[in-house]
Amino acid sequence: MQTLSENRCFGGTQGVYSHAATTTNCDMTFGLFLPEEAQDGPVPILWYLSGLTCTHENAMTKAGAQQWAAEQGIALCFPDTSPRGEDVADDEAYDLGKGAGFYVNATQDPWARHFQMWDYVAEELPALLAENFAIDMDRQAITGHSMGGHGALTLAMSLPGRFRSVSAFSPICNPTGADWGRKQLTAYLGDDETTWARHDASLLMAETGFDGPVLVDTGTSDQFLDLLKPETLAAAAAKRRQQIQFRMQPGYDHSYFFVSSFMEDHVAFHAEALYA
Repeated sequence: MQTLSENRCFGGTQGVYSHAATTTNCDMTFGLFLPEEAQDGPVPILWYLSGLTCTHENAMTKAGAQQWAAEQGIALCFPDTSPRGEDVADDEAYDLGKGAGFYVNATQDPWARHFQMWDYVAEELPALLAENFAIDMDRQAITGHSMGGHGALTLAMSLPGRFRSVSAFSPICNPTGADWGRKQLTAYLGDDETTWARHDASLLMAETGFDGPVLVDTGTSDQFLDLLKPETLAAAAAKRRQQIQFRMQPGYDHSYFFVSSFMEDHVAFHAEALYA
């Protein structure tokens, strides 16, 4: 692992690191904020998964999460959204290939060699953090924005007992039924739609739900509402009687102005679960 930068931040340290990842067969970069409390022992961690076109840097610099994480004594991890490198497959469209990993393990060419983002986020990166930093891996929570909200919800519901809480900002809720999803799932996983279901938050909510608190915020002026399909997740949660806070925020769009406006709420929500 290589340290690319470390900066003092709200009494803690905001670092950026790279490493040769075996899951994605390329070098991966991630951001990690450690609060001051990490100097004295392991701290709980909140994962933040970013959306389409993003890298580790977007939320790290735009979400304003470090201030609230420092107040709560929580680490923040900002993984990248896809593999990177000259030999990594890509597409001319912004919503496929680099910056658009969709947090799945690709099975189709040319994506399968590098696009193993599920295993990277679920297995390899947590193991790396546990080995190298003062993080209490028994206290994990997860959140994300847009494509990252989709990833956060699907990981949380598919890995029972891993995360104490899950939240999402403007998540892609029903990728099997929307253009933000069907295109990518076909490319990465193939035409057999039965393999897509484990990556659809609304279908997972209906089938298994989440054993813990859930918070979802979406703006009523989000320009991508028809692609996000928040109503499908709300309906599945209501039918299942899932413990959930589902909020449509008046006038907010899909931007990081929206994310940063409600970041304090989300960090406090996770802190309550992490310190319960």
